[in-house]
Amino acid sequence: MKEVNEIMNKAWRLGILIPAFNVAYLPMVKTIVDTLKEERTFGLVEVSRPDVEKFGAKSFASVAEEFYKYADLYYTRLHLDHIPVIDEDGNIVDWERLIKESLDLGYHSVMIDGSRLPLEENIACTKKVVEMAHPRNIPVEAELGAVFGHEKGPLPPYEELFNSKKGFTSIESAEIFVRETNVDWLSVAIGNIHGAISGVAKDQKKISAKLDIEHLKKLKEVTQRPLVLHGGSGIRIEYLRLAIENGITKINIGTEIRQAYEKGLKESDNDISFACKRVAYKIRELIDLYGIKNSVEKLYSS
Repeated sequence: MKEVNEIMNKAWRLGILIPAFNVAYLPMVKTIVDTLKEERTFGLVEVSRPDVEKFGAKSFASVAEEFYKYADLYYTRLHLDHIPVIDEDGNIVDWERLIKESLDLGYHSVMIDGSRLPLEENIACTKKVVEMAHPRNIPVEAELGAVFGHEKGPLPPYEELFNSKKGFTSIESAEIFVRETNVDWLSVAIGNIHGAISGVAKDQKKISAKLDIEHLKKLKEVTQRPLVLHGGSGIRIEYLRLAIENGITKINIGTEIRQAYEKGLKESDNDISFACKRVAYKIRELIDLYGIKNSVEKLYSS
């Protein structure tokens, strides 16, 4: 069985997108793994702190237990998403404990997010996680730049953010960061934006985001490793296809499948089975949109 980092690197070389689906509610785990298998598509099941603390994923341990109950590792692996050093509410997070807990639970890859720190501190935290994970042959994802959307309060208009390149991942910083940390995958900010996780906005349709492809090309050139797009829901497909051609290997999908689940519950008087069918439909729709049905054939070929 190939290691997940080997699969990611092959996907990067071949220009194949690997979707990572966030588990906002525990019953979604089985739906995600079953749908990936049915579509013969390789993807990740992932969970973040907001999924646990603000929605219904319960705990990292609960997600791991569900995953190992149902998953076929040929089609999917388990990823720890977005463990911040400082969270969206400005709180200091016990990130070392959470990373270690997830490594002990059998997560196949982990993410540390020091993007709210100065570059030197982000490098130091990321290096520490790499030192924790690499001896276990576990790849590490980190973030550089600001992918807005999870913060409290309203954001400036999207076009204003995009045109100013506010929060975009610095080319120079990215080159330094990957060299100093030896991180495996890098989450970048190139116009992508997170879905809201609180207030009225969390139930609303996400902004239709675009991506700065020229900026991405420069990031690919200086990093030479799989790049990750957070806030994948709602990105215009024409930009996404160009992004895949230019280094984006993993895309995080949270808002679209969470809202599909929640809408399914509302429409069916809290029928979890019906809600999960809505999630499966959305996942199939995205797999078709991304053109990655049967991706395991290429990813596992010699």
